[in-house]
Amino acid sequence: MKAAYEKPAILRLETGYLNKFGNSPMYSRKVRSQIDAVTIDELVERFGSPLFVFSERTLRRKYREVHEAFATRYPHVVQAWSYKTNYLKAICAVFHEEGALAEVVSPFEYEKARALGIPGRDIIFNGPHKPMAALRRAVEEGAQIHVDHLDEIQDLEQLAAELGTQIPIGIRLNMDTGIHPQWTRFGLNLDSGQALDAVKRIHAKGRLVVTGLHAHIGTFILDPEAYRRETEKMVQFANLLQERFGYTIEYLDVGGGFPSKSRLKGTYLPPEVAVPHIDAYAEAITDALYANLAPGVFPRLILETGRALVDEAGFLVTTVVATKRLADGRRGYVADAGLNDLFTSFWYRFTIETDREVQGMNEPAMVNGPLCMNIDVIDEGTLLPPLRRGTRLVISPVGAYNVTQWMQFIEYRPAVVLVGEDGSVELIREREDLSDIERRERLPARLHRP
Repeated sequence: MKAAYEKPAILRLETGYLNKFGNSPMYSRKVRSQIDAVTIDELVERFGSPLFVFSERTLRRKYREVHEAFATRYPHVVQAWSYKTNYLKAICAVFHEEGALAEVVSPFEYEKARALGIPGRDIIFNGPHKPMAALRRAVEEGAQIHVDHLDEIQDLEQLAAELGTQIPIGIRLNMDTGIHPQWTRFGLNLDSGQALDAVKRIHAKGRLVVTGLHAHIGTFILDPEAYRRETEKMVQFANLLQERFGYTIEYLDVGGGFPSKSRLKGTYLPPEVAVPHIDAYAEAITDALYANLAPGVFPRLILETGRALVDEAGFLVTTVVATKRLADGRRGYVADAGLNDLFTSFWYRFTIETDREVQGMNEPAMVNGPLCMNIDVIDEGTLLPPLRRGTRLVISPVGAYNVTQWMQFIEYRPAVVLVGEDGSVELIREREDLSDIERRERLPARLHRP
């Protein structure tokens, strides 16, 4: 069959030059033919394309790396898996098997943790919206509740009166740690005195008792010193509460926000250079603890790690379904996965690899998804060799937030598989079909077609 004619495009290709990292961008190749020794061919043949793939080996390795970084520096460290980052049951179960508590931010996530067999005492309940029924269940089951606002304090005081008990709580704080924009939407502000005023009210009423402090200063924090400042302020506030109200602060929850090896859009350096090692965060936090805690006092240090544990364990396999030449001369590729699967593509530039060697010189290219929307862009400007229809691309790291923020829009959501440490491949979420979408719809009888 005669190939279709394509009008040639003239692009400047600097074939003889190296970039400042010593590589030739025209010939640089990124190839991933397998994930944990399972070939991309086998995965797609069994489960179709697009397909999310998670590495159990990487999940466990990342958890242990973070735990070791802190536990070798401080005697009482607890990790709490952030459900909102990825609440697939299999992913959560792996981290719980490693020893993680459940950190949830809604009644929905609380129910997921309980359905997985996590007892209330091993659940940390965060978030600005905790309906009264959810609060009651959390109190009765012994969950650790972190208060977000004064209305929630009132709700808990009402529950304490009804149940005839004193309820232990944690206070969520927000503060200036040098990170801008500063997260002030969640919790009570420490710097303005708002948090102290709330504790005064709690102490005066006597129905609640403050046993812990919590803060979460942001996401993808690249400055370990921000955590040092956060920890210093939290310990100093804990010391104040002990001195003025007699509260013994049993734990300090420094939240999450540790970055992964993703690349934020607009950053110049690659993640290998720009993202500090987890040891830098552990050193900053534990140094601040030892510098500010009273001698011999070691409250639990809780980490609500999410992205740093799961992001690099996740891959998305997608297939090129069409190629075209764009008006500006760039090559355009349409893949069968898009913004509906990769919501975080708004903020991150992913690594894009082919599943095999492709001959030819790299050229500027745009990779779009299958949606009939102009914003459906996976990468607006990457260098790729000439790809034929049917070529598979492996996109990473995509383990954080994509399978919680993905959406059923135009296309069905794909299957998700877990590659076990022994090389087995298990389906952990089925590919959607029409029954999933229409299961809760109701068509009035008068609109039924004969």
